Amino acid sequence: MSAPLPSSKTFSGLRSAAGFARQTLRDFSRNHGLLLAGAIAYYALLSMVPLLTLSAIVLSHWVERAELLSAIGHSLAWLVPSQSRAVLKDISGLLENQTEIGLALTVTLVFFSSLAFSVLEKSMAVIFSHRKNIGRRHFLVSAILPYFFVLLLGLCLLGMTVVSVTLQSMAQESVHFFGHQWPLKGLSGALLYLLGLLVETFILTMLYLVLPMGRTRPSHALIGGFVAMSLWEVIRRILIWYFSSLSKASIVYGSLTTPVVALFSMEIAATLFLLGAQVISEYERLKK
Repeated sequence: MSAPLPSSKTFSGLRSAAGFARQTLRDFSRNHGLLLAGAIAYYALLSMVPLLTLSAIVLSHWVERAELLSAIGHSLAWLVPSQSRAVLKDISGLLENQTEIGLALTVTLVFFSSLAFSVLEKSMAVIFSHRKNIGRRHFLVSAILPYFFVLLLGLCLLGMTVVSVTLQSMAQESVHFFGHQWPLKGLSGALLYLLGLLVETFILTMLYLVLPMGRTRPSHALIGGFVAMSLWEVIRRILIWYFSSLSKASIVYGSLTTPVVALFSMEIAATLFLLGAQVISEYERLKK
């Protein structure tokens, strides 16, 4: 018996999806998305190590350092695939001298995070230029936003640390069912992976809700967050395979390999973040 042929509605839906994707990429190129992503990645990279180190210093008063570094390592595996160990080693070294560098870290974080969010706001203004007659955000709100998200990221890091410790302890247990003993090690790893995806989607959704001027529907922000998270997860795995199997970056760049590869990875992540925003923008135009 032959399989039924796809209906005309199916082909129409596929053509509409392909047209939407082409229009999104065309407008993203017209808005110079790659150039904007490069600026975001530059300032984000300069803010990343101070942010994670300062968060570790604060959270180390409630969480053991080894557990905290393990959670930071999981976060870095999402941000800078293939270079997470090198960055984590630098953060661990900074933690040993936290009394001497605490003020320097704070000043660096405040300066570069402000610049990073300023570039983000301007990028959102370009992508959501179709929102007419929207006033400018009060300068105090723009000044507070970076530190609000720094606090949010710190809380997410604390939550991931607590859950990671719980899942690691759960991995040592097993369940007895119908006379068989089933270890929970594989289940705990899968749950930790799903938790990372949920946290990533949540942070992206919050950024899409708050950063653009005007009102963004939560459902639209969630769509953009899911698209950016899904694309990044696929590309992240490709980057891990490429840098571990084919890349000759260490030969070309030598001691600069870690910052160069980290900047490249973060630029791709920033590009996908702006692409998710472009998806929201195109969807809003379709609705209108």
